[in-house]
Amino acid sequence: MLRRTEPLFQSLGTSPDCHSSSNIIESGLDISSTSPLRTGEKEPTHAGFAASLTPPLRTAHAPPLLPRIPRRLPVPGRSQRAAPPPRQSRRAPRAMAAPALCRRCGRPAGLWGLARARLPPPPRRRAHEQARRARGAAGLLAAQCERGLFQEVFPAQSAEEQLPALLEPGRPPLAAYCGFDPTADSLHVGHLLPVMALLHFQRAGHDVIAVVGGATARLGDPSGRERAREPLPAGQVRAQARALRAGLARLFGNHRELFWEPGAGRLGRAALLDNARWLGREPLLRFLGGAGGRLRMGTLLSRQSCQARLRSAEGMSLAEFLYPALQAYDFLHLHQHHGCRIQLGGHDQMGNIMSGYELVTKMTGTDVFGITVPLITSTTGDKLGKTAGNAVWLNRDKTSPFELYQFFVRQQDNVVEKYLKLFTFLPLEEIAHIMEMHAKAPEKWGPQKRLAAEVTKLVHGKEGLESAKRCTKALYHSSVEALEEMSDQELEELFRQATSAELMLEPGMTVLDLCRKANAIPDGPSGYRKITDGGVSINGNRVTDPETVLILGQHILKNGVSLLRVGKKNYYIIKWLQL
Repeated sequence: MLRRTEPLFQSLGTSPDCHSSSNIIESGLDISSTSPLRTGEKEPTHAGFAASLTPPLRTAHAPPLLPRIPRRLPVPGRSQRAAPPPRQSRRAPRAMAAPALCRRCGRPAGLWGLARARLPPPPRRRAHEQARRARGAAGLLAAQCERGLFQEVFPAQSAEEQLPALLEPGRPPLAAYCGFDPTADSLHVGHLLPVMALLHFQRAGHDVIAVVGGATARLGDPSGRERAREPLPAGQVRAQARALRAGLARLFGNHRELFWEPGAGRLGRAALLDNARWLGREPLLRFLGGAGGRLRMGTLLSRQSCQARLRSAEGMSLAEFLYPALQAYDFLHLHQHHGCRIQLGGHDQMGNIMSGYELVTKMTGTDVFGITVPLITSTTGDKLGKTAGNAVWLNRDKTSPFELYQFFVRQQDNVVEKYLKLFTFLPLEEIAHIMEMHAKAPEKWGPQKRLAAEVTKLVHGKEGLESAKRCTKALYHSSVEALEEMSDQELEELFRQATSAELMLEPGMTVLDLCRKANAIPDGPSGYRKITDGGVSINGNRVTDPETVLILGQHILKNGVSLLRVGKKNYYIIKWLQL
């Protein structure tokens, strides 16, 4: 006999500590510039908050289809086989490619990247005019499908009938959300596209919610995985959730400060929430009797990720199997308390988004929608992320601004235009102009440099972008001025594998003495020949005379540092004491 009802996540180690005021709680943080939420404020009810955010539904009736023309005309005198009665379809709602949605709604196909060659080229407009055009007749949905950011919408039928009208400029704002599980203490480049989708919703005047999965990270999303994640301790999950919230807040803050003009219109509110706030307090029996009774086993078992894991040798745990149910409950909770009607996610999240749609519609009767964004892959086709071991992190202590900048500078010509549309807010006409200039002077790498600058500024701000440019000049252009302006942190980030040494400058100290004190060359004649053969450079300048005396301002920079290189890849950072 059960004597008490345990919270859903209490057995997993989630304690009330994770809901303290130091964390970002459900209604306690609004990082936008308007309508701030107050700490301790009660959650708004669905009737209140949703009424202010969610417009009344409009039904758009599709035009009647033309009668189908038979392939062959009936032959007189020949008996005709009676046509079978039409079958009643019982299939579940399906997803629709976003460009197809616009085409079926009767909009010009060119707005969605289709049949653009048949349309005359649009007239040139300046950046602010282009932004105004994107917020005009085309609308958010059409504009982002043209950029390639929105890949699929779900469910197809109700999205076709309602979503374009709900997102039209001038309508009341909607609320959209996207979830990020703290399986690491930093976001990576693969997370940037869902964040960009949230930012585009915010720029269109809609309210956005970034949910950190402080509860769901304890289970692990089985989507796209061949084996279960290693279980994470509760304390580690809470620490990583705090780091993710700080990273998300930095992205939203940089966007508001550097990419949004105050007079451009309403910038939607942005809130950061943690699903441990509600899942950690949800009793297990109430969850199973409520949400669990609305989700169908057959639907959950039919998901591709579930089928693949069930056929594997390792199988699938109950915790992983219930992950889509908990993510669906997130959607339900956000809909009931924040009026959220749109869930965003990567293309591999479509199964979880479908579960959320099923739960919300069955329990509330309201039409909600899902929109997926493309997955970023490497040149070998692997998804970028921690699991594949190829993550490019957004936290500076894991990937420096210089390394992030160089990642985008090294992108090939066949993807750079696509990435400019996905990762930046540049108008499409400006992107087309950049590509035209690139065709005339490809050796300048203009699109790659602009892409790297825009992304680095969004992730690390102006300071991070300037740091990346200084490091680039110092490393690839042998700029002594850039080296002198670099901080100790930048030197350590630029030369992560470099050996550091602190030396005292002695009178008459030579290049040979420096190399030997830094243990950069072997003792004896071989080390001497290493210098004479041109294998040693100081601050980017090759030195071939081992007996050259070190000179302040030439071999020792104004910031008291010397950058010694032996061979092609062996760097030594020399910090001079008591100059």
